[in-house]
Amino acid sequence: MAVSELIDIIEEKYSELIVKRALANSCVLSADTLAGFDPNYPEVLDRKNSPFIGNGITLVKYTGVRGKGGSNDANSEYLGKIRKIFNDNNVVWQMGELGKVDQGGGGTIAYILANYGMEVVDCGVPLLSVHAPYEIASKADIYMTYKGYNVFYKN
Repeated sequence: MAVSELIDIIEEKYSELIVKRALANSCVLSADTLAGFDPNYPEVLDRKNSPFIGNGITLVKYTGVRGKGGSNDANSEYLGKIRKIFNDNNVVWQMGELGKVDQGGGGTIAYILANYGMEVVDCGVPLLSVHAPYEIASKADIYMTYKGYNVFYKN
């Protein structure tokens, strides 16, 4: 809706095609929290492919639930572009994955945005105990996430 309203203000003649083209030419960081590796429950995530708190903002190339349902798979060129932006601006980042299939969780809005043709990757702060009454995050990760989002918008 907001994109449609902006185009209606900017363009002399509004059309749905212009909106669809604007969306298809958009690049997105789908901001979300991610499950960090929890040493108290090591069976939930793969230690070698999971984000750790204190290691920076996390990029997740593939998201979805129960295997491929409601999934998004960021292409490598877009992921490379984001990594370059982060590296050039001293943003500490790490790669992560969702965890085991059928373990639960993993649904994000990235696939919805990708359906409009947008380049999108999930990106955010790793947490311990996601969706629990008490979640734990690193201040350093929160700062790197802020910094990462900021340099993304400036590029």
